[in-house]
Amino acid sequence: MAKNKFHDGPGPSQRQLRVGETIRRALSEVLARGDVHDPDLNRMSITVGEVRTSPDLKIATAYVLPLGGEGQDEVLQLLARNKGELRRMLSRKLTLKFAPDLRFRLDETFDQMDQTRRMLSEERVRRDADAPDEVPEE
Repeated sequence: MAKNKFHDGPGPSQRQLRVGETIRRALSEVLARGDVHDPDLNRMSITVGEVRTSPDLKIATAYVLPLGGEGQDEVLQLLARNKGELRRMLSRKLTLKFAPDLRFRLDETFDQMDQTRRMLSEERVRRDADAPDEVPEE
């Protein structure tokens, strides 16, 4: 496979980011409208936080979280069970050459943000953050 001559950095390319965001919006819309023919999936409110695509855009990993955070395993099972139908729906909405294979993972960024907030609220950390920078005298 030829290397992208415009992108050779460690992170995703602009194209990957743009396609991932397009897929995220389309997937969020499909799940919010309840277009899937699975009543178990339609009764759940699911947040799609991010979609990351492989460099060749053939695989899209959606990071999802059920509203309230309860039933995470059930949501992953329901999405995996309906990924063929979701892929077909996305292929109609997107203008990509190929509809990517969908994979679903739990979005853990909210947990990480809570952990960071807890850490920043600790007395020891606040004291260090509020202390003025000490400049050694020469």
